[in-house]
Amino acid sequence: METPEPMPEAQQHPDLERLSALAALLDNRFRIPGTNIRFGLDALIGLIPYGGDLISLLVSGFLMLMVVRNGAGPTLLLKMMGNYLLDTAIGSVPVLGDIFDVAFKANRRNVDLLTKYYESGQAQPSAVQSMLLLFFLFLTLMISLTVFVIWSASLFLQWLFSL
Repeated sequence: METPEPMPEAQQHPDLERLSALAALLDNRFRIPGTNIRFGLDALIGLIPYGGDLISLLVSGFLMLMVVRNGAGPTLLLKMMGNYLLDTAIGSVPVLGDIFDVAFKANRRNVDLLTKYYESGQAQPSAVQSMLLLFFLFLTLMISLTVFVIWSASLFLQWLFSL
């Protein structure tokens, strides 16, 4: 009996192409003329003081939701959330954070992690466990970032009014 050929990755996981395209839009869509430096909408949105990082995190949350739907396990989700946490924490720092956003490319890193996960053939867990973990981590991150934004904005306003 002839063994069937394995399906191409894109057929096994149809959303992987969509996730890869989203990561490219967020991290690599544009190039600075005369250089090899690429950036995406994530870096542009991050230029909006304080709120830009919250918007980027919400878009990243959509990417994470798609990843969970595609069978990512809790360990993979923790690695991916670590990338987003680092990107969001450093990305919140004016100027330095914007430079970091261009260099780090958290969305691309996470799609690469998911691709390696699929290629490894690891068992894909129930989405319920992953969704609960993702919800808890995302909620915690959003609350923390909101508190940080309010705190840093109040410090800035205090400084501004003391001039």
